[in-house]
Amino acid sequence: MAARHGLRVDAVLVQAVIAGALSFAHLHDLAAAAGQDGWKAWAYPVSVDLLLVAAWRRLRSEGPSRLAWCWFLIALFASLGANVATAGFLDLSDPPALLRLGIAGWPAVAFLGGTLLAHSSAAKPESEPVPPAPVADTPDGDPRLPEAAVPERDAVQDPAPVSDPTPAPVSTPAPPVPAVLVDHARKVADEYRARTGAPIDTDTLRSRLGVPPHLADAIAAHLA
Repeated sequence: MAARHGLRVDAVLVQAVIAGALSFAHLHDLAAAAGQDGWKAWAYPVSVDLLLVAAWRRLRSEGPSRLAWCWFLIALFASLGANVATAGFLDLSDPPALLRLGIAGWPAVAFLGGTLLAHSSAAKPESEPVPPAPVADTPDGDPRLPEAAVPERDAVQDPAPVSDPTPAPVSTPAPPVPAVLVDHARKVADEYRARTGAPIDTDTLRSRLGVPPHLADAIAAHLA
């Protein structure tokens, strides 16, 4: 199996060398017939083949693109056109003016194609970083407590009656405070004391809990 594989690779290489040599010779003959003598006639097939290889490499490395396909087809047309022209379809002893014009202008065309293929690689757009979500801070710099931890404003303003409430003196009436709200207020006060080292005042307690002033006074009395 290894010998067969090596034989197949060698046959492909031999075929590629033969095809390249024939195409190279046809391009040289066509350039020489169009008035490009000496080393210039040999430079034309090199230029065409290099442009063809550069375009094919661009297609293999970065995928299909209009630029690479355009210059690949231009170089292929130049190579194939030389093969056909030297097969007797044109009188190379008296080539037409259009052929002379194309041969004379090919260096500039090849230079432009090679430059574009080398310096216009498709850059993939980078993904923009997602900005972090803004965090709302309280005036004291602490984040808000979750809404689930704070009793609803309607429930605070209209508390449920406590079983067997102790009647307040007529001179200093105080609204009943639910035990859940007192426990939550105690946690807020403990957190404030741990952070600042001072007991929480009534105004700060009211703003943290979102309750009316008279209810905040009643809660502060329970915390005293």
